[in-house]
Order: sequence, then structure tokens, then C-alpha cells
Amino acid sequence: MSVVVVTDTSARLPADMRDSWGIREVPLHILLDGADLRDGVDEIPEDIYKLNVTTAAVTPAELDVAYRQALADSDGDGVVAVHISSGLSGTFRAAELTAAGLGPAVRVIDSKSAAMGTGFAVLAAAHAATAGSDLDAVAHAAQEAVRRTHAFIVVHRLDNLRRSGRIGGAKAWLGTALALKPILRIDDGKLVLAQRVRTIKHAMATMIDRVCEVVGDGPAALAVHHVSNSGGAADVAAELARRLPACEPAIVTELGPVLAVHVGGGAVAVCLQVDD
Repeated sequence: MSVVVVTDTSARLPADMRDSWGIREVPLHILLDGADLRDGVDEIPEDIYKLNVTTAAVTPAELDVAYRQALADSDGDGVVAVHISSGLSGTFRAAELTAAGLGPAVRVIDSKSAAMGTGFAVLAAAHAATAGSDLDAVAHAAQEAVRRTHAFIVVHRLDNLRRSGRIGGAKAWLGTALALKPILRIDDGKLVLAQRVRTIKHAMATMIDRVCEVVGDGPAALAVHHVSNSGGAADVAAELARRLPACEPAIVTELGPVLAVHVGGGAVAVCLQVDD
């Protein structure tokens, strides 16, 4: 067999991509009116970000089942699990505790990101596993991908961020005028303010500029995510394709219900992984 790669639903990997690379996935949770909804398993309202809900990490029981099955399927070659940033979710801590009970054949990697920021590290691990790399090499491939990953996001409103509690250094700017549109980035696994501008149009343009500065003239993997804003995501993807001809077209997907709860409707994000 070969090393098996596991992640969680925050990674936003398209289903066909997960299937083709043999990637396993465990669900994050949304708690709504006493119901525990599993991302990717249960039906979740499209406007979940408008409702009074909370989110929850993958449970240790779910991780234990997933890791044990993956370990068995690997025929002892091992498991590499790449999860959403420990600065954004309790999933990584639960994963560490679960893996500790299963021994050194299960390696857990903190992606220090979310959405395809996590997904790119997952894919790097899956590529290495498919190529026949051993457990150490597959884990190293994921860790190297983490180092080369960046993420930016533009949000339309501050309400969801105020409720979220996952924004580093938020007190200094969450109380500012609602007209200001924050551009956020993920820095060492935490969501922080990158810049404030006056309009959404300017914010989108500035985010694109930031992405282009990071990528430069070389190739990079790109993903554009959105919350109920497919038009905005398509525009960003098209502009990135125009300005970054050395890159393959961006993967475009919804940001997903769990992350949507924290950033709100209209948000557009760009995740990228620069070439090694």
C-alpha cells in the first residue's frame, strides 16, 4: 500500500480531487438550534452565516475512527493528517491527542491556514504518498508546503468577525467605521488585519495586488473562495489569470459553511502556494 493522507472539511478540496488522490476527510461541525450538523455530511442551510450558530472542531472520536481506518488501509505504511490551523480551530489539538494514542505511524501537521491554504499542503502530501514516498518524506512534503502557502480574504461586513473571536489583534480595528473594508491575511496560523480600505472594489483590487506581489513572475498554485459571491470570485480569478500568466488557472470553490460563519456573506479569499 502507501501512506494515507487525511484532512478535514475546512480544506475545501473538490470531491474529484480528493477521490483521485485517495485523500480521506473528516467533518467540522456547526451547532444550530441544538442540532449538530456535520460539514460535508448533513444538509446545512445556504445562508448559515446569517443565523445564530457556533462552530466546533472535529471530535476525537471521529478522528480516532478515521486514523485507525487509514492506518489499516496503509498496511502499516502510516498516516499523515493535515488539519486547519491550530490558531483557528481546536481540531489540530484533538488530532495531536488522538494520534498520540495510536503511535508514531500517525503524523499530524498543522497547516497554519484554512481552505485551500490547508488543501495545498494536503495535496503535497498526497502527491508524495502516491509517488511511493515513506512516512517521513510525506510528512516533510506537507510541512514544506505549509511554509510556501499564503492566504488573503476580503470581508463585506464586520458582524461575523466580531462574533468569531478568531481574529488576532482585533480590538484595535473591529470598532472602526463600518464603511472600512478589511483585507485580512493568515499570519502564522492566525487571521490578522493586513489593510483597511474604503470600498469593496478597492479592497478586491488591493488583495489581488498583494497576491501578485507574493507570487512574482514564477508559477504558483492558486485558489479563490467565496461566500455567496460567485461573481466576485470569478472576477478575481480572471484578473489573477491575466496578471499571473505563469500560473495555472485558479481553483474556484465556495469557502464552505464553517468558515462562512466566521467571515460572512460576500467574502472572497485567495489562497496560494508558491513554487519551491
